[in-house]
Amino acid sequence: MAKLTALQVKSISDPGRHGDGDGLYLNVAPSGSKSWVQRIVIAGRRRDIGLGPFPTVSLAQARGMAASNRAAVADGRNPLAEKREAKAAAQQGAPSVPTFAQAALQVIELRRPTWSSSKHAAQWTATLRTYAFPVLGDMAVDSITAADALAVLEPVWTAKPETASRVRQRMETVLDWAVSHGYRLDNPAGRSLLKVLPAVKRLKQHHPSLPYEQVPAALDLVRPSNASLRTKLAFEFLVLTAARSGEVRQAEWCEVDWTKQSWDIPALRMKARRSHRVPLSTGSVAVLQAAWEISGPDGLIFPAGPGDRTVSDMTFTALLRRLDIPAVPHGFRSSFRNWVEECTETPWSVAESALAHNIGNATQAAYMTSDLFEQRRELMERWARFVAGNCGQENM
Repeated sequence: MAKLTALQVKSISDPGRHGDGDGLYLNVAPSGSKSWVQRIVIAGRRRDIGLGPFPTVSLAQARGMAASNRAAVADGRNPLAEKREAKAAAQQGAPSVPTFAQAALQVIELRRPTWSSSKHAAQWTATLRTYAFPVLGDMAVDSITAADALAVLEPVWTAKPETASRVRQRMETVLDWAVSHGYRLDNPAGRSLLKVLPAVKRLKQHHPSLPYEQVPAALDLVRPSNASLRTKLAFEFLVLTAARSGEVRQAEWCEVDWTKQSWDIPALRMKARRSHRVPLSTGSVAVLQAAWEISGPDGLIFPAGPGDRTVSDMTFTALLRRLDIPAVPHGFRSSFRNWVEECTETPWSVAESALAHNIGNATQAAYMTSDLFEQRRELMERWARFVAGNCGQENM
């Protein structure tokens, strides 16, 4: 049998085994991949020993490995058994590869301190358990392919596009974690999947809100309702400050500066991860004074009850539903913003600062050293008077 040359090994494409002599063969698969196989007689039986893929294992290296195996047989050893024992020992010493579900739970715990609300962790867990875990949950992270990721997404990609998009992003994050920990080299749930999934037009969904003219009447329904006094005070404070639900529900007395009449929300609870000063209007201070009689002077301003438990995220939503108020808590921020736009001449930057929104790009923000606090104080006082029914639509 003629010996192979390095050039032949590189250029051979015909499927099958191509001999080099002394029992060494280059195996070419129908797919075109190549690997080395040695046929050898061990203890009277003919055996095949895989020597590795080409070009990872070169022709010269394959010949050397084959010669070593022949020498082992001549010494009365079994190179095939020795190879299996070495592989088993290596696997016992190697750390176990986590499943997708195990990796996902680790990612959630790592990110939990950075989320402003426990709601994020609950949403992450719920979406992955519902859509990803049935397919990927028990799979080791190093065995997941793009086809597996598609099997999660395809059933819901067009039916629930927003949910499916979040699931893909969360799968991508979990598998990014796997890459960073050395369990795999690529991420099969990356944005490249979008090239094979059908394009879906996603409609931006806005939070249901009331026309600003109806906000005073909504509060008139809430105040005499049978909800707990804590809940009613917390909701009124949310409307008066135009704050987010989580910011109000987790507010603490130590954040209130009675002298400066401000509420200083720490960065950890803010969506933009920047601390935010809220000027307290006369109406907001009155609400806090009423709350003080119930929960002051330490801990949460609006606890769910004894024990300083945080009010549930659904408490305000349930209140609005019971009273047939067609809005969600977050929607009152929209009501406030529309009132500012239509009923005042407030500068855009002041209005956006009142909602703790980013103002401009990063460069503009770097030069913006003022939080426009005093201008916002005047605006929030006007809003409180409007909500109380004591102010019309005069311009500022």
